[in-house]
Amino acid sequence: MTNRFDPSRLKPFYLPHPDISQSLHLDAQRPQAHSPADIIQFFEKFFSIEPQNPEDIALLVGTSGSTGTPKTTMLSRAALLHSAQATAEATGSQYSQWLLCLPVHYIAGAQVLVRSVLNGTSPIVTNSIRYNTRFSSEDFLNSARSMTAEKKMVSLVPTQLQQLLDDVQRFPELLELLQGFCGILLGGAPASIALREQAQKYQLKIFTTYGSAETAGGCVYNGRALSSTQLRIETQHPEDTVGRIWLGGKHIAHGYLDQPQRTAQHFWCDNNGTRWYRTDDIGSLSQGFLEVHGRADDIIISGGVKISPAPIAQCLESHPAVVSAFVFPVPHRRWGQAVGCVVYAPEESPARLSPQLQQLCQNLEPAQRPKYLRVINSLPLLPTGKPDRGALYDLLREE
Repeated sequence: MTNRFDPSRLKPFYLPHPDISQSLHLDAQRPQAHSPADIIQFFEKFFSIEPQNPEDIALLVGTSGSTGTPKTTMLSRAALLHSAQATAEATGSQYSQWLLCLPVHYIAGAQVLVRSVLNGTSPIVTNSIRYNTRFSSEDFLNSARSMTAEKKMVSLVPTQLQQLLDDVQRFPELLELLQGFCGILLGGAPASIALREQAQKYQLKIFTTYGSAETAGGCVYNGRALSSTQLRIETQHPEDTVGRIWLGGKHIAHGYLDQPQRTAQHFWCDNNGTRWYRTDDIGSLSQGFLEVHGRADDIIISGGVKISPAPIAQCLESHPAVVSAFVFPVPHRRWGQAVGCVVYAPEESPARLSPQLQQLCQNLEPAQRPKYLRVINSLPLLPTGKPDRGALYDLLREE
């Protein structure tokens, strides 16, 4: 696998008249339109019938809108199958029972149900999903207790796992149950260094995942591409090591419903018929290991210097009181843009922590040091449990 990738040989992929008559539409605007039981029934029927064309659209799923305009992604039967099979292969989770803690109208939750149907097992659904209430450690505990299979799997976002680990002292059984999962998929947002270290200390079997609705869910686990995935970096110059992340394979979506221009910007096809998805993320590859540096539109250009958010976030998250840090480009009269950071530290006084963080950032290069820094004790979240980056950026605008 090489780091150099030339997308000029690709051609835009576009499905002119997609047949969506037999597909299931999961709409984030109507999250209660389909229950988990409805979706399971649909997929049981769908996968039991021999398809005329495996590339027929099976699922329409909305992106979360956590970092941009929500879109409806078209996923084929083949895309779902290849994604689920690659996950089972990477995690050893064939025939496992899944615990559903994520909303089913987004790809991460929907894939839990797809994997369950293909495994021939019945997922356990938390009350927070069943009744559209807030995720809680007690609900997770009660649901996990009722799992009966020898192999157990769960998919979480970092804020959920952090909450569970924070409650281990209150619910000692939580740790034993978490350790009993043969795999915990952790995605939807980057996991902080502190959270990963905490999970490692507790000997949890964590698979950090990278992917999106456009890739039928996570397709890079613990920095390594799954068997179904081709991974490339598009750089501007031969000597560059950081560039745009491209993902290819049979699990790639067929574009966005009724958005041909947006589809043409992100979905491509090579001479072998492989679909490619041009992500909005910047990253680097080293010996097959992917490091995601952030979104392309989050790259900060201050006084002509390009600044990646990742090292700044890592520096801030090295403080023991910090759960997660978010880095943004903020308009600056002199430099064009400057570094702005919102730091989530639920148990520390902002007035006390801010100068400590400013001192910590002296370890960064001068251009990387935050010009704007805000510490918060409460993290705004989207319905998926992901941090609401729009709301976080608005906090910096209030400074």
